Amino acid sequence: MERSRRKVLEGLVVSDKMQKTVVVSVETKSKHPIYRKLVISHKKYHAHNDNDDAKVGDLVEITETRPLSATKNWRVSKILERAR
Repeated sequence: MERSRRKVLEGLVVSDKMQKTVVVSVETKSKHPIYRKLVISHKKYHAHNDNDDAKVGDLVEITETRPLSATKNWRVSKILERAR
């Protein structure tokens, strides 16, 4: 049996106040089943930021990984766009 691929998400860094950790807000869009309106929801993930190079406002890609702490199961894989 083959090992499953890890999940990859894109999001915006909303906090970098912790050491080697950033909080990433990921936006998902879906249609409401009855009203067919586009519903936007946000979820925050704690991600491991080993080099402390991601700052607030950066667009980052996070990858699922083994549990690193009680709340961290994601790792910053790359920075897609820097904040201005």
